[in-house]
Amino acid sequence: MPITLITVVGVAGWVLTTWMRIKNGYPLDGMWGQSVYPKTDQEAVERVKLLSQENAQLRAEIGSIKDRLANVEKIIVDDSHRLTSEIEALRGPSN
Repeated sequence: MPITLITVVGVAGWVLTTWMRIKNGYPLDGMWGQSVYPKTDQEAVERVKLLSQENAQLRAEIGSIKDRLANVEKIIVDDSHRLTSEIEALRGPSN
């Protein structure tokens, strides 16, 4: 009975550990510590290359969005300042 309980707890722990590793994106290991996925270093290199390209594209897109936001902020600030100047000009010279 105690051996069965220990075996069940051990298997349940192994299943939970494997599930957590898969969920969090850690590579899976075989019985003797060898990597199960990615199967070769070439696959890992290719994945890193693809992720690096995607990262560069996203950084470029964020840079573009920042530039556009700066232009929008400039338009908003300039328009409000210009509007204030126009209102003051319509009021006429101050005495």
